[in-house]
Amino acid sequence: MPSPRLSVSSWSLHRQLGKPAFTGSGHDMHIPIETHNNGLISLLDLPMRIFEFGIRTFELCHFHMPSVDKSYLSELRAALQDADLELFSLLIDDGDITHPTDAERDIAWIEKWIDIAGELGAECARVIGGKAEPSEDTLAQSQNALSRLTERAENAGIRLMTENWFSIFSTPDNVKTILDGLDDKVGLCLDFGNWRGETKYDDLAEIAPLAESCHTKAHFDAIREIDKEDYVQCLELTQKAGFAGPHTLIYDGPGDDEWEGLAIEREVVRPFLN
Repeated sequence: MPSPRLSVSSWSLHRQLGKPAFTGSGHDMHIPIETHNNGLISLLDLPMRIFEFGIRTFELCHFHMPSVDKSYLSELRAALQDADLELFSLLIDDGDITHPTDAERDIAWIEKWIDIAGELGAECARVIGGKAEPSEDTLAQSQNALSRLTERAENAGIRLMTENWFSIFSTPDNVKTILDGLDDKVGLCLDFGNWRGETKYDDLAEIAPLAESCHTKAHFDAIREIDKEDYVQCLELTQKAGFAGPHTLIYDGPGDDEWEGLAIEREVVRPFLN
């Protein structure tokens, strides 16, 4: 029986990487290369740094890649292998598969990144389930588009994932309605930080049994001031649901020392890994 394990997202180290500029579906595959390789560490060096930090699983944001050339993809895959680092997922952080006019363009763009995830040896690719306002039509559009994308993912040898993020996936009912119609072909990444309000914990608990990965994000009121009560309550609901996937630490709190923030999160999460 698999058990939860620690992971980290490249988003948690965005400042270490020099804050490379975001690029999305409207830019096709153009990468603002001038904004890359300006940080304390390069993406090629990051896997070994994560290994040294004591984490063996990694999730990579698409816009942190300075190149999608075959030679660079080979270098990055080799760097991951040299660090004995599992690339769990490529996080495709843009594209609206429910857009009224641009859905086809965005689906084609997402498919290119799914292929890249396969070339990197990732286990999964996480896509956005849709940004349109929820309705019977847009939920059906999201489900149909995700079904199409599973074919590309299967060809790339990876699993397609989505997340409780943006409007289409903003309620437990919407999440379950869409995923229930996809015959277990699309997995769920549960993100602690995407839902708020009085029903947050009940809502997260409803979908936690579906989760195959978790973006385990804590809120920080100030440097080193973690909202531990909220964090533990979220961790407890995943434990109660029998969650057995990667707990991917997400830190985008204050200060420039992201490693310190991740270390604080890690100490809270560790008791929930057994």
